[in-house]
Amino acid sequence: MKVVLPALARALLEPRLPEGLDLVWVTTREEATAEMADADIGWVDLYPHGLTGEAVAAARKLRWLFTAIAGIESLDLAALRAMGTVVTNGAGINAIAVAEYAVMGVLVAAKRYDEVVRIADRRAWPDYAPGRQELHETRALIVGYGAIGRLIGARLAAFGVDVTGVTRSGRDGTLTPDTWKTKLGTFDWVILAAPSTDDTRALIGKSDLVAMKSSAWLINMARGDMVDQDALIDTLGRKQIAGAFLDTVDPEPLPEDHPLWRTTNVILSMHLSGRSQTKMFVRAADLFLRNLTAFRAGTPMENVVDLAAGY
Repeated sequence: MKVVLPALARALLEPRLPEGLDLVWVTTREEATAEMADADIGWVDLYPHGLTGEAVAAARKLRWLFTAIAGIESLDLAALRAMGTVVTNGAGINAIAVAEYAVMGVLVAAKRYDEVVRIADRRAWPDYAPGRQELHETRALIVGYGAIGRLIGARLAAFGVDVTGVTRSGRDGTLTPDTWKTKLGTFDWVILAAPSTDDTRALIGKSDLVAMKSSAWLINMARGDMVDQDALIDTLGRKQIAGAFLDTVDPEPLPEDHPLWRTTNVILSMHLSGRSQTKMFVRAADLFLRNLTAFRAGTPMENVVDLAAGY
């Protein structure tokens, strides 16, 4: 059984792997693409660009694809289904780091700490606070109340924020996809944490932005394509909402001349949330090994992706 793995995780994996596997450690896209052609198992998350889509596309008999990344929208899911490939993702691996970043985004927006940093860079000493909003008794809507969304909610609740989640099923008092947009005007923070699918592209459009409070902030921890960026830029320019904290944008990286760089009240964090940790590969290696044991034993695996749904 041929197993293609990232060399970056070798020290974490090799001492704990069972015998009898044909192991290939890859470092570059070219190596991964060549070796995946006849691989049975593949993990091709390569630094610094992440999941290597061209390597996955080169596979011809792949039985199991592992990735430490939650979003798999870059892959040809229909082709993987046709090949009978089991795909498991990294949902939850980055959840703590992303949730902490989301809370940081809310705090930075409330206190306008981005302006505080710029004032300090000028070595000025103001007699006012740029941001004076308290989180206590504000309301947050979290679109996508899964592993990351629930962690965000728990952390915001500790600040006294009234948190409402959105799920497909409406479980545990959350709102459903057909109801939450009618309530946008009641929230101070609209936080996107949903998986990226065909249904979530341009999930937040012009009418949704206008429906928000004029004092509200949009916090995007999901994917850049969930927001109509042209509409967001226009809405912010008209001061119809207070601002946006964007960990993700479309495209990435954002071109130097893109208007988002100079849009008033946009705080960009360059998709750093999941990387703001030291445990990603440790957690990923542990998950891979647990799933390898289950795969070989024919028992249920963790984080199996529904390839029809896309997550």
